[in-house]
Amino acid sequence: MLQIISLLMENKAGALMRVTGLLTARGYNIDSLTVARTLDPGLSRMTIAVDIEPHGRRQLIKQMNKLINVLQATDLTEGPAVTREMVLMRVRAAQEARTAILKEAEIFGARVVDSTIEGFALEATGDIEKLDEFINIMQSYGEIEVTRSGAVAVSLEAKKLRLSPPIPRGETVMAEEKNGVV
Repeated sequence: MLQIISLLMENKAGALMRVTGLLTARGYNIDSLTVARTLDPGLSRMTIAVDIEPHGRRQLIKQMNKLINVLQATDLTEGPAVTREMVLMRVRAAQEARTAILKEAEIFGARVVDSTIEGFALEATGDIEKLDEFINIMQSYGEIEVTRSGAVAVSLEAKKLRLSPPIPRGETVMAEEKNGVV
């Protein structure tokens, strides 16, 4: 079964290799992996979709939480979370099929990002199953070329990390004056 894992980790060299090494060492195949910096340039958010048996999920999360550079590993498979993927698709089709392609794209919430004599470049975002269906439908119109981003996910539960609350503006100015920053 596909497990969606979200990792908050330090943005340091070798961090990605440690995570993928852990999965490889246990014989798990990574279905998709996305990673990018967060608002804090020192941290990255990684989303991994990996095929794993349900009984091994909890153990994998525990092992990931022990890795150097990993601040928090969370299983988003069962809990409340939003998971999305992006597809960029090139559809080559006959002139007669173009109107139908545009109607299908509209139904799936896709948008045209480029148009040529041969066809369209489309961009669609949604859950993985919806995008699989969109791809299958577009194949019926002609030759397609597909690039997928991989899953990205965010938990809808309250944050488990305790971050400092924002300092009200007035207190920030007073603290800067006190420390001679002004």
